Amino acid sequence: MALTGKGFFIWRVANCEGGNPEAIAAKAVAAGLSHVLIKIADTRYPFGFDRQNRDLVEPVVAALHNRGVQAWGWHYVKGDDPTGEAKVAVERSRALNLDGYCIDAEGEYKSAGKAAAARAYMTDLRAGLPTMLIALSSYRYPSYHRELPWAAFLEKCDLNMPQVYWEQAHNPDRQLERCAREFANASLVGYQRPVVPTGSAYGAGGWVATAEDQAVFYMKARELGMLAANSYSWDWATSAGNQHLWNAVARFDWQVDARPIAQPLPVPQPQPVVQPVAPVAQPVAPVAQPQPVSQPAPQPALPSVLLQQWLAAANSGNLDALVALYQANAGHVSAKRMIFGAPAIRQWYQQLLGELLAGGRFTVVDARGKDNSWAFEWRWEKAGSAAQSGKDTLGLRDGRIQYHYTNFSRSGAAA
Repeated sequence: MALTGKGFFIWRVANCEGGNPEAIAAKAVAAGLSHVLIKIADTRYPFGFDRQNRDLVEPVVAALHNRGVQAWGWHYVKGDDPTGEAKVAVERSRALNLDGYCIDAEGEYKSAGKAAAARAYMTDLRAGLPTMLIALSSYRYPSYHRELPWAAFLEKCDLNMPQVYWEQAHNPDRQLERCAREFANASLVGYQRPVVPTGSAYGAGGWVATAEDQAVFYMKARELGMLAANSYSWDWATSAGNQHLWNAVARFDWQVDARPIAQPLPVPQPQPVVQPVAPVAQPVAPVAQPQPVSQPAPQPALPSVLLQQWLAAANSGNLDALVALYQANAGHVSAKRMIFGAPAIRQWYQQLLGELLAGGRFTVVDARGKDNSWAFEWRWEKAGSAAQSGKDTLGLRDGRIQYHYTNFSRSGAAA
């Protein structure tokens, strides 16, 4: 059975929809999820039981299956008892009739000697689950965690589910791009497997992921041609005050133009070393001293040519020029909805510039980014009207906009 589309991790069933299996399954369907990953074991012990020893996972799996949603199990392992960990994984996965099993291996597996434990665990696991999809969930940058026995795990895995957690930042696209590039390097991880990344739908240490982060993460996953992507965790994203995270994931329609829209990132190749050439001395002409000229205060320089083009087209109201900045299958996300394709984006700009922000002038007050990822803040002013402002994020492909997230509201209504 293949894995495509959006998924959510569940830590504790009781924290999700009050533990009601039917409510969990219904919410998964309403959000367009293709799969849900539920914690089923921790080291060599089963997980997911209440104080009366009732299995809370089993009825959720059944409810998900009844609605055509895949149910996966995930399991935190440490490698101190690989035989016992494999045994509980096989027993729980078979008893629950799971569609897939996900290994969560982290810091404990960076200790000396754990490569042998990983090989023993994976041998027993694959023998017990010969036809089940198996995935590895671990760090996003293997170059930072070379001690982890990547090859021992990935050799017998079908998928790679790295934890692309952008804590204390808001650049999921750049982090996902780097993650994909590193896992495409077999010399670093041993075996290349399809990447199904897991993004941050939670908060930590005073930092909280944003709705914009979710949209950018999923759009980048589609842009990179990934089959599926996940979010962690259902528990957090549906808790009080954090529903914006769940809603942002639910709004993303993975099924629209589900074909890959980019090739996997190539493995970086070494470049030939170019020997420096000694500069040739040139005669220096006298430089005329400039005369002081009174100039108006300049607008911040725009480091991206595309941003310059966007500003010029927006101020002239040139819809053709604006739409020409986008890929034909580009996506645009706001707080209210998500749209795909050049015709829909043209209609959005027509409403924005013809109704909401007609006759004024845009200025860019801040812009930052690099290569294919940019964020900028703008201000709109018109005599006799209240000034408006917004913050946009752009992801580029081949010099054109592939995804665009807009955070702008006027008179209490999101654009």
